[in-house]
Amino acid sequence: MSVKIPRGTQDILPGQSEKWQYIESIAKEVCRRYHYKEIRTPIFEHTELFKRSVGDTTDIVQKEMYTFEDRGERSLTLRPEGTAAVVRSFVENKMFGIPDQPVKLFYTGPMFRYERPQSGRYRQFVQFGVEAIGSEDPAIDAEVIALVMDIYKSAGLKKLNLVINSLGDAESRNAHRAALIAHFEPRIGEFCADCQTRLAQNPLRILDCKKDRDHELMGTAPSILDYLNEESKTYFSKVTGYLDGLGISYTIDPKLVRGLDYYNHTAFEVMSEAEGFGAITTLCGGGRYNGLVQDLGGPDSPGIGFAFSIERFIAAMEAEGIKWPLDNGLDCYIVALGEEAKDRSVALVHQLRTAGLSADRDYQDRKMKAQLKASDRQNARFTAILGEDELAENRITVKDMAAGSQENVPLNELAQYVKTKMEAN
Repeated sequence: MSVKIPRGTQDILPGQSEKWQYIESIAKEVCRRYHYKEIRTPIFEHTELFKRSVGDTTDIVQKEMYTFEDRGERSLTLRPEGTAAVVRSFVENKMFGIPDQPVKLFYTGPMFRYERPQSGRYRQFVQFGVEAIGSEDPAIDAEVIALVMDIYKSAGLKKLNLVINSLGDAESRNAHRAALIAHFEPRIGEFCADCQTRLAQNPLRILDCKKDRDHELMGTAPSILDYLNEESKTYFSKVTGYLDGLGISYTIDPKLVRGLDYYNHTAFEVMSEAEGFGAITTLCGGGRYNGLVQDLGGPDSPGIGFAFSIERFIAAMEAEGIKWPLDNGLDCYIVALGEEAKDRSVALVHQLRTAGLSADRDYQDRKMKAQLKASDRQNARFTAILGEDELAENRITVKDMAAGSQENVPLNELAQYVKTKMEAN
């Protein structure tokens, strides 16, 4: 019987993996400019971490987590998102004691959620994320938002819409919560079972329901912006003011709540407005999570972050028709004719690689014509031909495939010759 890939996962093959590498390289370079450093956390964590941080009432915890018991009967979960693990590491490794705060971190890696696979959405997906922990300055909110917008723009994306909202502090959210209960409770029987449960546990989650999003009460639900106290209003005003100063355009959407319980104050999403991108337009989501560090056993260390799916990033690039600036060609391909030439080519290829050049040779004992075709398929910048005549003269024929010229080069100078030519171009 054949064994196939699990549903909701994908193989990233050569030709596609270069796109992932390109996006990751852009994101890491922007993070370098913003002085964010990489952190790597385990792919699985104790289940309690996600229950305490993400929230018991969220779809992630209730429906989507991959949870299992290990041989020690400990409940473990494949990470469904990155923030909880980063904050756990921040607390466990006492990063709150680092003199320079906030601690600025980025991560990338696979996440796991059991949901219905659809275009651009998988059960195993890769996220790139950023966390800034240790400051409640609204300027760091603007910095984090500017960082992700810089990543997208550095890749050439233009059809973007930054959507922002304030979820307020605890006092503001409690007032809004009471208003939401009063609004939905008389007709809660018209909503799905999940929303009926959320009414008592976390009525804000009702606004994020996909099943009942077209219900008339959704459009008339109380806005969080009407319940912000003065402190929350001032905070949000400073964030938007900084964005204005940075020249970053945005749309305020009072219905933006995000899907995780730990968010407060600033919440934001970046949407793709590219034609044909799909019904689900969200590229990135993030927000502030003051209190999460304390919930996980640390001191009062406010934080803010975001995460985006690399799969959806690629889809947005292709929807906008952006040309991928990828160079998959070889610097040099060696065509060897005869046993002695084949033996000698092994060392020649190694010398080219040692000199920092990409190089390859034939490993299937093919004729000269087939080897030349292989060089062409691999888009080799130079093709070096080594046969009996060249060996007798201790030289190799090097063809410049772009210029259509060729030269005879001493064997011991091949690597330097190709390197010099490549640097000249």
